[in-house]
Amino acid sequence: MATLGFIGSGNIGTRLARLAIAAGIDVVLSNSRGPETLAQTVAELGERARAATPEEAARAGDWVVVSVPLAAYRQLPAAALAGKVVLDTINYYPSRDGDFEELDSGKTTTSKLVQRHLSGARLVKAFNNITDGHIPALARPTGAADRSALPIAGDDPEARTSAAALIDRLGFDAVDAGPLTESWRFEPDTAAYVTPYSADPEALNAAKATMAEEVRSSGSFRTRPPVDPGAPLSADRLRTLLAETPRVLTADRVLR
Repeated sequence: MATLGFIGSGNIGTRLARLAIAAGIDVVLSNSRGPETLAQTVAELGERARAATPEEAARAGDWVVVSVPLAAYRQLPAAALAGKVVLDTINYYPSRDGDFEELDSGKTTTSKLVQRHLSGARLVKAFNNITDGHIPALARPTGAADRSALPIAGDDPEARTSAAALIDRLGFDAVDAGPLTESWRFEPDTAAYVTPYSADPEALNAAKATMAEEVRSSGSFRTRPPVDPGAPLSADRLRTLLAETPRVLTADRVLR
């Protein structure tokens, strides 16, 4: 029986866990606060779910989803993740994570930074360019005409193939963007980030502009993106967006 481990069980993690269970995959959830804090989530997910420590979730998973703030990436259990296919959903936001000069300057990518810490793991960037609400809204069976595609990047080709197979089971096509050096192509504010999956891009972009102004003035934001039903993004369209997008450095983002 396949098992998907989670380090970080917030909105992204729990939405993916539901899709995994629907696909017949067992899930092991963890967070930084302890397994007991996940009791209600596990009860809602049912008998295929259990809670554990991050190390236990890492060792249990045939794949492991890492969904934590970038500021906490050094706390990921490197030894327990050695040899694992790790799906990295992490994005960099200085207002939340603090400043990382290597990322601000474009010297490296978020996933290359995480891979450096998880030197024994086989990291694949995935699920970072779609909102948690659009994950269940856009998941479709294999072969569905309105199926959406998600980009992946990783330095290990076999790991990318394994991650793509998992993503297929969860309800999406995967578009291979190449090694981790290319993962910037679907980082925040690039052409493939969030907006192409929105049914109302103008409303989303207006909300982002308001959120950015709130961050600049107070260090945090009160505005939330509007509830959006989602719009399918085909693999062909995603490939075009990935190929055509310019690199967006942190200082040039709308929301930092």
